[in-house]
Amino acid sequence: MKKISFTFAALLAFLVFFAFEAMACTTMIVTPKASKDGSMMVAHSDDDELGDQRLIYVPSKLQEGRRKVYSDAMRYPRIVTQNRGPGYVTKGYPDTVPVATVAYDDIWKILGRQQPKSYAYYDGNYGIMNEKNLMFGECTNAANYEPRYNAKPTSDSPLRIFYSAALSRIALENCESAREAIKLMGGLIDKFGYYATGETLLVADQNEAWVFEMCALPDSKYHSAWVAKRVPDGEFFVAANTFRIRKVIKKDPDHFQYSKLLIPGLKKLGWWDEDKQGPVDWLRAVSPGEYNHPYYSLRRVWRVQDRVNPDLGLSPWVKDTYSTDYPFSIKPRTKIGPRDVFSLYRDHYEGTQFDLTKGIAAGPYGDPHRFVGPYDGNQNNVDKDKKYYGAWERAVSVFYQGYTYVCQTRPYAPEASKGILWFGPDVSYTTCFVPFFPKTVQLPKAYQTGDPQKYDPQSAWWKFNLLANWSRLNFQRMTQVDIKPVQEELEAQSILGLIAMDQKIKGQPEADAMETARNFSFANAARVLQKWQDLTYTLFAKYSDGYINTPEQEETKAIGYPSDWLDKTGYADGPVTYDMK
Repeated sequence: MKKISFTFAALLAFLVFFAFEAMACTTMIVTPKASKDGSMMVAHSDDDELGDQRLIYVPSKLQEGRRKVYSDAMRYPRIVTQNRGPGYVTKGYPDTVPVATVAYDDIWKILGRQQPKSYAYYDGNYGIMNEKNLMFGECTNAANYEPRYNAKPTSDSPLRIFYSAALSRIALENCESAREAIKLMGGLIDKFGYYATGETLLVADQNEAWVFEMCALPDSKYHSAWVAKRVPDGEFFVAANTFRIRKVIKKDPDHFQYSKLLIPGLKKLGWWDEDKQGPVDWLRAVSPGEYNHPYYSLRRVWRVQDRVNPDLGLSPWVKDTYSTDYPFSIKPRTKIGPRDVFSLYRDHYEGTQFDLTKGIAAGPYGDPHRFVGPYDGNQNNVDKDKKYYGAWERAVSVFYQGYTYVCQTRPYAPEASKGILWFGPDVSYTTCFVPFFPKTVQLPKAYQTGDPQKYDPQSAWWKFNLLANWSRLNFQRMTQVDIKPVQEELEAQSILGLIAMDQKIKGQPEADAMETARNFSFANAARVLQKWQDLTYTLFAKYSDGYINTPEQEETKAIGYPSDWLDKTGYADGPVTYDMK
């Protein structure tokens, strides 16, 4: 059987259904020996195009009978249910209808033990981090076959009820380690089937980090496939909307695992035959490659790896979408801390030939954002005959980011604050990361609320989104002079506050330590949001109507446009004389 080639009409119908399922994200792992303090870190930017931006606390609950499985949308609200605590009880919306239900006994049989009470966790458009400090990241990838879900199997249409989002949540509810999570997610895919886009989930605990990749296969028996590869300690990993695992390695379960359906399924479909082609190349076998257009994914992989270790001398140019020029993981030139990861997410290729702050498309004020138009087509079009009218470089920081986070597990920190979720609403370049502690479970209301289709001044996401949009009036001046200094100050204060809090809770009883950590995170987040709101109001006045206007000035200052930009506009040909031209 040949690889599926979608017609445009069929693909369009599929895309309408999955318009808010697929997201173009960047995700990273920093292993303990690659980090400055021995931490494990998993990071993710949720580039969801005005989807549901809420960070939700999901409380622990008794797991009895059957678990509901949802095909939750990315558009607000992603899901409406009382099943996941008060955060997902959304007034004015009907409860989401589950795709299917799965017996907890079936989940526990795969896991190999019972878990009568779920672990509490932080949730976004995918599961993020639980109270046991199990951490997840995600990115969407193109796959050769991307079917709809199917809860009513037939001889021609197999059962398909799991997407990566549901898998990550079930793992967080039931697992303490990355290895447990892989066993559970892989078993669920094999038994109950997978649907929709190709996906990468990063999953890590304090000691191990794994890359777990999955897709659907067009066969009733061999319906789904997945592979998982361990990231060596001391190395750094990045993925950006293309599968990063290549060679399928057999008989090394400590470092590589894969679905029992994979190899016979690929052979039956004619996608890969080990006897004729050698070991399976996962990316080549199941995917058309890059997610949207050439270098949409690989340019980000190059940029991040080049920044992490420029000594590798990696080239930004490759032969094709199946290039092996960028290693699966790399050793960083210098050890990495959380603020270094923040910086990697705030990148527009500055200082390179791809610098999005330069050129006529950046406008007069060096704006790196390139808005998407109808001429770009849908990002999830996997049709090999897709027509390109042009393309912009795709940076790590992009205007349609919903939120970015860095999960961190610190081995030498007090138990209450060992696990940290550094969370930044909206665009990574203009957000401010604040720490929350999964062990203390609760979250401020401001981070758990906010409809992107309706302005809410109490929502953390709206506070950052408002200033991010205003900054585009005069991007370089406003970000460099006004926003970045405040951002750096606030993040530095958060880190200093965290250090002081760690010292305070050492030796405290567990309940007291958790309360101290929770109070710190709430107060710190409130201070950051207030400071950001004050800054926003200040900059409304300072940059109003294209001037610089401050209370200290006797009169407003006209700033106009840079001369090199004026030269490209025809300004010199304007009406400076009454003579006819």
